[in-house]
Amino acid sequence: MTPLAEILARQIAATGPMTVAEYMAACLMHPRHGYYTTRDPLGAAGDFITAPEISQMFGELIGLALAQSWIERDRPDPFALAELGSGRGTLMADALRATRAVPGFHGAMRLALVEVSPPLRVAQARALAGYAPTFCDTVEALPDAGPLFLIANEFFDALPVRQFLRDGEGWRERMVGLQDGALGFALAEVTRYAELEPRLADTGPGHMIETSGAARAVAATIGDRIASRGGVALMFDYGQDGLLGDTFQAVRGHEKENPLARPGQADLTAHVDFGALAEAAPCAASTVTPQGVWLERLGITDRARTLARGLTGTELETHVAAHRRLTHPEEMGHLFKVMSFHDEIGPPPGLEAR
Repeated sequence: MTPLAEILARQIAATGPMTVAEYMAACLMHPRHGYYTTRDPLGAAGDFITAPEISQMFGELIGLALAQSWIERDRPDPFALAELGSGRGTLMADALRATRAVPGFHGAMRLALVEVSPPLRVAQARALAGYAPTFCDTVEALPDAGPLFLIANEFFDALPVRQFLRDGEGWRERMVGLQDGALGFALAEVTRYAELEPRLADTGPGHMIETSGAARAVAATIGDRIASRGGVALMFDYGQDGLLGDTFQAVRGHEKENPLARPGQADLTAHVDFGALAEAAPCAASTVTPQGVWLERLGITDRARTLARGLTGTELETHVAAHRRLTHPEEMGHLFKVMSFHDEIGPPPGLEAR
């Protein structure tokens, strides 16, 4: 058992099984043994690689899309430029480099990062040292500096989910309990949940659904800010509009494993229900678009050709592979989606209103 597994086993023995959401939150955010509180998980030496680490083009196009949205809103000064779960700060650094030539953009922005991982805050401060970012523990703590222009790349997938198995006209919640002294999954008794009544129409016996109160709360906070102050938010993640089935997973060393195998030592995620986010936000939302389609609409292939000039050999091969990985349907291009929240002016470039 990992140190955290021993702690959770003692807790379950004393107080009973915990929900998947409670387990997920403990594994990711435990103050001494949590996955995100104790390490930098990114890169070849870590457990997973995100789009900004694959190519600078990803962050550049996001930066330019937000700058264009800022211009369309008559260049508000000041405005809040924010990112949720900024990794090593790579995406934001690329976005800011791409927007240096946009008159007034950097002067008007108030840069803020929502990050709870101490190791990643250190990396972000280093990557963005010239911009003096403000660090926030929660979305609610973002500075009130005019309209909000926000990025959330692979943020919502790490927010805890509860899982429910359809049983007749009710639901059995999936729990984490003890089986012969080890962590194991179990099902609670059949219960009716008012908030799940609408899902009786699109599910049948044996179907599993996932809900995330944490994700809906964050979406509501962002949407409320945009509805009242204006702006846009760009959200990238794997998922879709409406989910069905078990998507709870663990990744360690770039390989999937049993989510109960190494609590605190593997990344835990679940697919994002973009429709639920849009429903929770009190502002307009765009349609959900495959990441590869959005990047192509913004000109990633032209940018790739420009960056390829002068490259040869291994450098050129790596660059071509990065473009393919971000955009190709069999790579990240279809699995990952993008959706925006936006004010009455409309969604950012490359996206369409619902």
